[in-house]
Amino acid sequence: MRRAGRLLSKGARRGNTTYSKGTLTSFSFKTTTPLHVESRRFLNVHEYLSQELMRQENIKVPRGKIAHTAEEAYQIASDFEKEGIQDMVVKAQVLSGGRGLGHFDSGLKSGIHLTTSPEDVRDVTSKMLGHKLITKQTGAEGKICNKVYVAERLFVRRETYVAILMDRASCGPVIVGSSKGGTNIEQISEEHPESIFKVPIDINKGITPDQCKEVANKLGFTSSALHQQATSMIQNLYNLFIKRDCTLAEVNPLVEDHQHQLFAVDAKLNFDDNAEFRQTKTYDLRDKSQEDTTEVQATDCGLNYIKLDGNIGCLVNGAGLAMATMDIIKHYGGTPANFLDIGGGATEKQVTEAFRILSSDKNVRAILVNIFGGIMRCDIIAYGILNAVNNINLKIPLVVRLSGTKVDEAKHILKYSGVRVLSADNLDDAAATAVNVAKIVSMAEQVKLKVSLELPI
Repeated sequence: MRRAGRLLSKGARRGNTTYSKGTLTSFSFKTTTPLHVESRRFLNVHEYLSQELMRQENIKVPRGKIAHTAEEAYQIASDFEKEGIQDMVVKAQVLSGGRGLGHFDSGLKSGIHLTTSPEDVRDVTSKMLGHKLITKQTGAEGKICNKVYVAERLFVRRETYVAILMDRASCGPVIVGSSKGGTNIEQISEEHPESIFKVPIDINKGITPDQCKEVANKLGFTSSALHQQATSMIQNLYNLFIKRDCTLAEVNPLVEDHQHQLFAVDAKLNFDDNAEFRQTKTYDLRDKSQEDTTEVQATDCGLNYIKLDGNIGCLVNGAGLAMATMDIIKHYGGTPANFLDIGGGATEKQVTEAFRILSSDKNVRAILVNIFGGIMRCDIIAYGILNAVNNINLKIPLVVRLSGTKVDEAKHILKYSGVRVLSADNLDDAAATAVNVAKIVSMAEQVKLKVSLELPI
């Protein structure tokens, strides 16, 4: 959750790991080499789509249209100019926060530009489309910009911040806001934490008129006209949050313009993946071009996968065990290449696809399989290993630790299969072995020794 999640209490945090609704949201390791991690737990849609959804709920947003080419952006700006709108803003539609402080690989600074003519709009758009925007959230690889949002520019009297999100601490939705909000909400939360307020909502009762008025007052909209607008907007924002199964509905900034009208200038909506079955139209808005291709492949296979920057691939069942596996890899001096939870009901085919995904990462030098068989049977993992070796020609060294349901059968399958694996009876030995194997392979590559590690005998 780009901003709002950082403003909540740290009660849901454990060590260096953050959980949300029983599912991994983000994590970090204490290391001199930072790992870039992005959550894939919730659907995230582009700003222009978020604004359209808000418009449908009678939340006032600036006028704007989407453009896929520089000429299309020029035509939109020309139409605005005919209507008397000369000041416009061009926003790169990239699924990342901090666009305004980012830069393009084309050399263009910032993903948000103010313009005063259709020609300016066309020029800026041409330097955005087809290029990658690099922000603090995207990492050095950046994200491709395939479309821009051309909108009218508002002349702002003041900016505020408001968001609704699911909060474990309050067991339901909570409104987070600040009268000093705007684009620098993170800095404000650090320098003036007293300016941030939170209003928990009883999800069974819904938001009350008094709570809407309370939020409006705390945002500083005290005059009669503004207070009425703010109260109505908060109610509509909550309606959208519930109706669409949102996990985050953020307006940053919520502004008062020079005519004393309130607008949601920048909108961000995230949606609960568990509600996809009843939010099919919303999920049709997903832009897979903004996601890592292997993560999209994993999702299509029913796997929970997040790519990291290490060289030890992890195949684990259960989010908690996956986190523990990555932690212990770090403890022994290694770096995990991914978070991969195959869940409790994975099939042989899914296990094989998991190995295919891991082996497609060119940074992986060893794979650690750590399975505690409860619902997930160890023999299915064993058959998945055999399928991976035979079907995808897996040559990356495998370290396998199995425990639980059907573990004896699984060890028998691997022992008499003709497949070479490095077995371990506990997680400490497995992690230490995986780290050492990865180091050996990496050292050999550094001195340009040709290493051939084949699993089949």
